[in-house]
Amino acid sequence: MSISSLRISGSGLSAERARLDTVSRNIANAETTRRSDGKTGPYLRQMVRFEAITGEDGKPGGVKVTDTLEQKEGVKSVYRPGHPDADTQGNVAMPNVDIVEEMVDMIAATRAYEANIGAANATKTMISRAIELGRI
Repeated sequence: MSISSLRISGSGLSAERARLDTVSRNIANAETTRRSDGKTGPYLRQMVRFEAITGEDGKPGGVKVTDTLEQKEGVKSVYRPGHPDADTQGNVAMPNVDIVEEMVDMIAATRAYEANIGAANATKTMISRAIELGRI
């Protein structure tokens, strides 16, 4: 049972790390008006999708990242006639990344990461104490 607790905490750490990486990528591209993947238009905000893992016994077994989604709505048009990506009217399609929203997401992911570390440490402490009791 304790090993499964460590596995669950480990999967949570991996998932929150992926979430933090995605938030960092969003912040880094908050002003990117060209996509690097060859598609036209501005960078689109990305979000990770989590899915619960169920163990063979039907009990919770952790969490995993299933995919990364792009948020299509919310692209802003800004008037910047001298910009290289401006259309004929001088408007530039800007990313739909809101820095404040990303910072809130980052804080939430960081706290979830820390909670998983706390749970893993508590499990390790319980395992150590059980081993010590077995020696007595």
